Amino acid sequence: MADAVAEIEELSEEVRTCTRCGLHRTANRGVPGEGPVDARIMLVGEAPGFNEDKQGRPFVGAAGRFLEELLSVAGLKREDVYITNVVKHRPPNNRDPMPDELAACVPYLRRQIELINPQVIVTLGRFSLGTFFPGSMISMVHGEIREKDGRQFFAMYHPAAALHQDRLRQTLLDDMKKLSEFLERVPDQGAAPSVEDVPDEGGDPPEQLSLF
Repeated sequence: MADAVAEIEELSEEVRTCTRCGLHRTANRGVPGEGPVDARIMLVGEAPGFNEDKQGRPFVGAAGRFLEELLSVAGLKREDVYITNVVKHRPPNNRDPMPDELAACVPYLRRQIELINPQVIVTLGRFSLGTFFPGSMISMVHGEIREKDGRQFFAMYHPAAALHQDRLRQTLLDDMKKLSEFLERVPDQGAAPSVEDVPDEGGDPPEQLSLF
């Protein structure tokens, strides 16, 4: 456990000082992620927003408050899960991440998954979903559990989407209830297989990179 904590902190410092793509020139802070290193659940969003960029923490604005409300539906607190994003620096004006920016950040996400080794990864938003399942449409797969290489994935809309489209608020709440029911049925089975030796799939659309 102590080694994992040290490695996560070392990785976080790499993210804070990262210059792999141009986003560091316009962002205030890198946003590595936060949560317990033995978290059963990892939440993966898309990229930091305005408030995250200011504080260096993921999901601390209005979307973060709604995320905490969602977690409470599943009987969880923010402190129970590991929260991060695919992209670690804020894109200017919250634009979509570019392919080179996604490519630059994917190694960080891979390493976070290796160290924390969650049983369930919750993808928040289409870019997060596309990182693991290229070509999948979130409107078609949200609220579903999918298994890949011994790990469970649960797709959800990004909480920020509900701030702009009120109809998605109930969708997110309903999906979180489904996740809660799944977690109640499936006991904590410990660490999932490492992603270290899993090859990339290749052949993805330009805007999506396969982590596995």
